[in-house]
Amino acid sequence: MTEQRPDPDALLAKVQREEAKSRRGRLKVFFGAAAGVGKTYAMLSEAREKRAEGCDVLVGVVETHGRAETVAMADGLEILPPRAVEYRGAHILEFDLDGALKRRPTLILVDELAHTNAEGSRHPKRWNDVEELLDSGIDVYTTLNVQHLESLNDIVGGITQIRVWETIPDTIFERADEVELVDLPPDDLLERLREGKVYIPQQAERAIRNFFRKGNLIALRELALRRTAERVDAQMRDYRDDQAIRDVWRAGERVLVCIGPNPLASRLIRAGKRLATSLHADWIVAYVETPQLQRLPPARRDQILDYLRLGEELGAETITLSGQTMSSAILEYARGKNVTKIVVGKPTRSGWKRWLLGSVVDEIVREAHDFDVYLLACDKETDAPSLQDVSLLLRSRAYLGLKERDGESGKKRYPGYLWSIAITALITSLSAFAFGFLELVNLAMLYLLGVMYVATRFGRGPSVLSSVLSVAAFDYFFVPPHLSFAVSDIQYLVTFAVMLAVGLIVSTLTVNLRSQAKVSHHRERRAGVLYTFTRELGSTQTDDEVARVAVKHIGQEFEGQSVILLPDYQGRIHYPRSQSIQHSFHGSDLGVAQWVFDHGKIAGKGTDTLPGTEGVYFPMPGAAGTVGVLALLPINLRRVFLPEQKRLIDTFITQIVQAMERIRLTRDAQAATVKAETESLRNSLLSAISHDFRTPLASIVGASSSLIEDSARLSDAARLDLGRTIYEEAQRMTKLANNLLDMARLEAGNVKLNRQWCPLEEIVGGVLTRLHARLARNPVSIKLPPGLPLVQVDPVLIEQAFENLIENAVKYTPPGTEIEIGAKADAIAMTMWVADRGEGLPAGKEDMLFEKFYRGAKEGAQSGVGLGLTICRAIIDAHGGTIHAENRDGGGAVFRFTVPFTGEPPQIASEEEQLAASS
Repeated sequence: MTEQRPDPDALLAKVQREEAKSRRGRLKVFFGAAAGVGKTYAMLSEAREKRAEGCDVLVGVVETHGRAETVAMADGLEILPPRAVEYRGAHILEFDLDGALKRRPTLILVDELAHTNAEGSRHPKRWNDVEELLDSGIDVYTTLNVQHLESLNDIVGGITQIRVWETIPDTIFERADEVELVDLPPDDLLERLREGKVYIPQQAERAIRNFFRKGNLIALRELALRRTAERVDAQMRDYRDDQAIRDVWRAGERVLVCIGPNPLASRLIRAGKRLATSLHADWIVAYVETPQLQRLPPARRDQILDYLRLGEELGAETITLSGQTMSSAILEYARGKNVTKIVVGKPTRSGWKRWLLGSVVDEIVREAHDFDVYLLACDKETDAPSLQDVSLLLRSRAYLGLKERDGESGKKRYPGYLWSIAITALITSLSAFAFGFLELVNLAMLYLLGVMYVATRFGRGPSVLSSVLSVAAFDYFFVPPHLSFAVSDIQYLVTFAVMLAVGLIVSTLTVNLRSQAKVSHHRERRAGVLYTFTRELGSTQTDDEVARVAVKHIGQEFEGQSVILLPDYQGRIHYPRSQSIQHSFHGSDLGVAQWVFDHGKIAGKGTDTLPGTEGVYFPMPGAAGTVGVLALLPINLRRVFLPEQKRLIDTFITQIVQAMERIRLTRDAQAATVKAETESLRNSLLSAISHDFRTPLASIVGASSSLIEDSARLSDAARLDLGRTIYEEAQRMTKLANNLLDMARLEAGNVKLNRQWCPLEEIVGGVLTRLHARLARNPVSIKLPPGLPLVQVDPVLIEQAFENLIENAVKYTPPGTEIEIGAKADAIAMTMWVADRGEGLPAGKEDMLFEKFYRGAKEGAQSGVGLGLTICRAIIDAHGGTIHAENRDGGGAVFRFTVPFTGEPPQIASEEEQLAASS
């Protein structure tokens, strides 16, 4: 029974995709092979149906090109007025993105997705505008021709001999929620051209001779149909994954070629290529690395790398699978990828070996109920590699710089065999001492224990030898007749057979368990390396920090030198100053890195591109293109190109790119925040200044014009009043300007405190004297207890703080109500306050009163820029104190600020002492 339980990782990815989609608008693309097939007409037709269903539809931009039926279809729909952009002396009408966002319809129509916006627009391309609309939750209908897809641009150029400059990234097309193919046969499209339904007659005739040749239209139509079919296939796979469907759906052909570490692999790959080409199908080359195959000699494993590279050169997708058995791993992967045909080699085992040991092909055929299985026969004479296979092996070894010494692998095994002989001899000696005390069955257990130990330490071959030697020693020394291989009791033959079988089984299981433990250890170590690497990357704040972390971990894991090469603003790769570069990376290697960056392909030693260089260069692909190049100079190239290591380095690169993109996005977000705050601050400042300067300026202009125009008719008292008005309003403007300048000086840190020991009574008295006229409407209560100590402050700045607080109280306090000024001291600080009996402070906004341009009264109720309290806070902060505001019991507000004592005040002599000293 097929397992229907969804994969947890796939389920999580599905939830994340759905969550991301729920926040965005839906994008539908009307896709066609060329202009004139009816994309815009189909889009407008569906938009009218949506409007009839009650949907709020807005036409953002539609290019009718003068086609009468298209104009008629747009009639009756709400159309967004275009935005006029001046470009090189001419006015160009462009899509008004801000107007669309402000209007915020449910559905908006934006024609010609690949259009390039005029200079001065917010985005360079119209697809950028569509992305912003989608991010705002607005659904979008748009149109697109196949030649505008970036991945097909060169193909279309080769077919039509015309380069199309306006393209969109394929990811925009792939992320569309729906794609509707608008198709029209080439003959019908040419007929529309001749009838003038696509272009005006003169343009139509020229188009028929150039781009719209029938052969071009047939090729473009095939490209459009194939691209749409690929998207449908991707949608089907997504649906199967979402629904955890494991059965194969034969909606399209997909070929899986299974290879192993034998010379037949290259023939299988070429046969798979021919089969996939004949079926016009995608194809995959897969290699399954089982515990048994992981024990292959290095040369055999290197050969697998070259076979996989051959598959990539022939256009296949390559994958390295891991599993306990080949058949289960192949079938599981095939069902997940919706493969329809599996290509394998004919079994090499025959007779009793095939019956006893089994065959991967037999298991696949037995379990592959949903697949067509193709068998490729071997040569009859021998399994020796062909000349092509030999050249592949030699090329692989040349790429990897490996020199296998004759007999080297065999020599490494000799100690294991010697140990198996020694351990068997040791157990025999121990059994000789125990013979007579222990039963023969217990002696047999001692031999099995030795077999297990040899299997654990030295592998399969020595363990098999240990099993045979143990049976022989047990028979020769302990089974009657002794010191002879003859057996007196036939039952001992069964004992020998069982003992040998158990020894072989135990050794096999132990070797497999050892191999699995080794694989688990490597996987655990790789997981630990990735965890540490990812954790350190998460704390990085700059590209240089990312590069340092990456170079450290990659160097440790791959045993070599490495460097992250990033481009400058012109796209030229250069050596970073922050990383230590060894001499090996200088010289012509920088040109290799530039080639890798420009083409997005791996190059260097061990590859087909520029293999003569010392290092290997990996592109670092990001969301918007290649972001840099990883240059690696490993001691052993096998550490880089083994399948599991290649996957590891790809994961490293992905993590590095994600970290760099995170940093850049954070930097962009911070810059955008600063820009927005600066813009808000500028607008608030301009609004406050224009509002508060306009009133005194109007008074000055009115009074001065009266003095000039009606001076002869005015009395002396009237002229005096007008002059006083001009003076007072000029003083008011001066006060506003001084507040702005003081705030700028305080925030810039250019104010140096002129601290002096001052009595608080003098500071308060000076402020009250200057504000005598302003305080005429409000009585002032002074609550300064006798014996207040001197305070070391800048008297000018503290007077300004008191003045701002008192003026604020006067401004928000009704006439006739009392204003209180007080202070008290303790051992560490002096606390001062200004209190009133006004309306009080808005609840929860006490701290906001000290922000720039914040005014507590209703809009327009009071004049002022809103900097007085901000200046007070800056002054008190400069003195190391604190300031806060709160509501008073019984109504009103109180502003308290505290200034700490900073030393011992000077001793002031009494009047008697001063008189005595003067006499």
